Amino acid sequence: MSSTAVQPQSPKKRSINFSNIILGATINMAEVTSLGQPLEVVKTTMAANRNLNFVNSMKYVWSRGGIVGFYQGLIPWAWIEASTKGAVLLFVSAESEYRFKLLGMGNFTSGILGGVLGGVTQSYLTMGFCTCMKTVEITRLKSASAGAPVQSSWNVFRSIYAKEGLRGIYKGVNAVAIRQMTNWGSRFGFSRLVEDWVRKATGKTKPEDRLNAWEKIGATAVGGGLSAWNQPIEVIRVEMQSKKEDPNRPKNLTVAKTFKYIMKTNGVKGLYRGVTPRIGLGIWQTVFMVGFGDMAKDFVAKMTGEAPTAKH
Repeated sequence: MSSTAVQPQSPKKRSINFSNIILGATINMAEVTSLGQPLEVVKTTMAANRNLNFVNSMKYVWSRGGIVGFYQGLIPWAWIEASTKGAVLLFVSAESEYRFKLLGMGNFTSGILGGVLGGVTQSYLTMGFCTCMKTVEITRLKSASAGAPVQSSWNVFRSIYAKEGLRGIYKGVNAVAIRQMTNWGSRFGFSRLVEDWVRKATGKTKPEDRLNAWEKIGATAVGGGLSAWNQPIEVIRVEMQSKKEDPNRPKNLTVAKTFKYIMKTNGVKGLYRGVTPRIGLGIWQTVFMVGFGDMAKDFVAKMTGEAPTAKH
């Protein structure tokens, strides 16, 4: 009498196509144009001006143009960044997450590693000069002096490039890579972990059981908020890219030099300046990129006539 061993179910993935690329670009544009950029501006302002608290930072941003002040750097830098980095993130992270599952890793580990690879890839391929220029726009002096007109954003970009070349417009890119690696590793990993808890609590134990919209959003919001643990590297990144006048700032900053400078001038508290709007931004971004991203895959697939990548 023979017996047949039951083979474990492998993760399923449909063919690679442009669905995730379209999805990533679309939802990231929506995220940054809504609440994303205002939170980014307040967070960056607090990180660059570490003497300001949340309320004073809001007042400072308002003084730089009213409601428009909260959208400094949106056009064109945040739009360029959003239309590219989201596509790279979802495409690379989804494909990587699927590959790690094939190796036998669980949701939590696969989510972290997929997010790490997605975050690093988007940093070096798409985010370098955009992140730098957004920070320049938020931190540079915009009042005219000696009758000279305020430089446009494009003119600032050209002057930095003419003076410092690619090194100037990609200043702080290594810090960006560390931030994005830990950001999306945490966001995807924590989100998948909470999803597993929700599945157990609601009895959704089968692979084909899907979380509803509120369960998905709740899990990703928790993941986004918890990802703010790496705020020190974000403050370091802002300081490296800042155009705020500071005669005490060391020249030729590296991640290590910047860390020492912030610790010397502001202590440990300085490394966590801006963490409150960062938590809000983390929740907002993760709900869009992980929660809405997962829920929107079927919609985009119908729109394009293709099946989304890493649908499992």
